[in-house]
Amino acid sequence: MIEIKTSTLSDGEFNRGVFAQRDIKKGEILHEAPVIAYPNAEHEHIEKTLLADYAFEYGINHTAILLGYGMLFNHSYTPNATYDINFDNHTFDFRAYTDIKAGEEITINYNGEVDDNEPLWFNKDKE
Repeated sequence: MIEIKTSTLSDGEFNRGVFAQRDIKKGEILHEAPVIAYPNAEHEHIEKTLLADYAFEYGINHTAILLGYGMLFNHSYTPNATYDINFDNHTFDFRAYTDIKAGEEITINYNGEVDDNEPLWFNKDKE
């Protein structure tokens, strides 16, 4: 259903993104990414690494690193996908927010809410 390919949205070293291999209907689950959660107090160690920009809030007291394709979705303020935390399964469940065509890059809003247009943490220094 999804695959990793070169993205024009990313300007990092790897320029990767998640793409639809087939048409995906609005509401369809795209990916269930397992998490490795750790207490927020340990995040100071992650902040010293590249992983800091890939960590997700995981409830009030924890942060999570996502496995699978979870950390490879690129950002958009007009995303075609969203995610929910599934604490029972310890996964982040990515779901199509709109219909997605085969070959289209799948994006999420890094702020967590589809309509949150606040500047991203890694762009705040640029403003």
